[in-house]
Amino acid sequence: MELSGKRVLVFGAGRSGQGAASLLLAAGASPVLYDGNENLTEDKVRSQLPDDVKGIRIVTGELTQELIENSELCVISPGVPTDIAPVNRIRSAGVKIWSEVELAWQCSKGETVAVTGTNGKTTTVSLLGDLMRRFRGEENTHVVGNIGYPYTKAALQTDENAVCVAEVSSFQLETIDAFHPHVSVITNITPDHLNRHHTMEEYIRVKERICENQTPEDIMILNYEDEVLRQFGENIPAQGPQVWWFSSARTLEKGMYLDGDVLKYSDGSAAVDVIHIDELRILGKHNYENVSAAVLSALAMGMPLDQIQEVLRAFPGVEHRIEYVGEVNGVAYYNDSKGTNPDAAIKAVEAMRRPTVLIGGGYDKDSSYDEWIGSFHGKVKALVLIGATKEKIAECAKAHGFGPVFLCGTFEECFGKCVELADEGDAVLLSPACASWGMFKDYEERGRVFKDMVHAL
Repeated sequence: MELSGKRVLVFGAGRSGQGAASLLLAAGASPVLYDGNENLTEDKVRSQLPDDVKGIRIVTGELTQELIENSELCVISPGVPTDIAPVNRIRSAGVKIWSEVELAWQCSKGETVAVTGTNGKTTTVSLLGDLMRRFRGEENTHVVGNIGYPYTKAALQTDENAVCVAEVSSFQLETIDAFHPHVSVITNITPDHLNRHHTMEEYIRVKERICENQTPEDIMILNYEDEVLRQFGENIPAQGPQVWWFSSARTLEKGMYLDGDVLKYSDGSAAVDVIHIDELRILGKHNYENVSAAVLSALAMGMPLDQIQEVLRAFPGVEHRIEYVGEVNGVAYYNDSKGTNPDAAIKAVEAMRRPTVLIGGGYDKDSSYDEWIGSFHGKVKALVLIGATKEKIAECAKAHGFGPVFLCGTFEECFGKCVELADEGDAVLLSPACASWGMFKDYEERGRVFKDMVHAL
């Protein structure tokens, strides 16, 4: 779509909306920044804007029909649910609704590798970013999306030689239109964000949209051990992308797989060793899956295997994802604050090699904690709970016969209890299985606070 001169409603005045407005202005469009938060005023929003969008028109409070009808396009921030009344009014008026990912892709050049999934996105994208920097050069590689650097900010920095490695959420995939990555990845799909998507079927549908515009010249990379994705991949139509698989549980005729302690790649005729897991600096079977997804993506982009191996040996992992913080009095401390749902937290528990005192709890995303509690056997010696979900999780633990369980009112109290409970040779793991909202701004702040407390010991 030609954006020059277009009247565009940007729904949401946070960081995402600001990035979209900035890109739209640079593309010659006429954006209006709107936010329905009753606590925001025009002056307050304007005071928080970066200089390049200070002069933009701002509307807060009620969304008028006049503003809707005067808009030719709406760019919606991922934090705005797509089924609320104002969005339904925009849709009913026939105004096309784009996600920020769609806007950025429309304005960028070069190739895109897009990664989604319930868990493993950030590790996969971080590793793939390092791989592309080695292969395509620092100046041609843009690691964008939920990983922290706005896709909208990188879009105008791209040229025909660029590759954007994008971490894409289900919220963003809800409102794509022509978004067309050359390589798409779905790491796995397990229950998450059901408070937003309402049903598992809808969550799955939205995740699978990542490949809907791909053609046979493109590649889709899927986890063979995920039953949902296996069924999806086996039914991709002939006009869709090529499907490449990875597995941590079986030998594949074609794809990446874990054979004992070695990750291997088979092109369909012969298999080669990629790397021994002891050469990697990241722990756990789930990380071997993330490595496999990244390696397949790099191979799909044409990267030689010897260069891939160099990067794999050097990759340090991702902050807040089973991050080793330090050892105090014989107790090892691990920060897995990014474990914001039960499935991610299960992966962290499985990676532990010591008796573990586990910190859990936080914001309630309507998750079920049964499988998480079930993964504790032989690993977790005590569970210390915080946040809005602590009673709910405690009841689940009781139903499964797990104990001891401790409930704490503050994070400081929780950390102190962990120090008290952990003996020499144990581990303390922050892997909450819940979002941080209500106690912290985000999972990053929660992880930093935890690390500060460890360092203070």
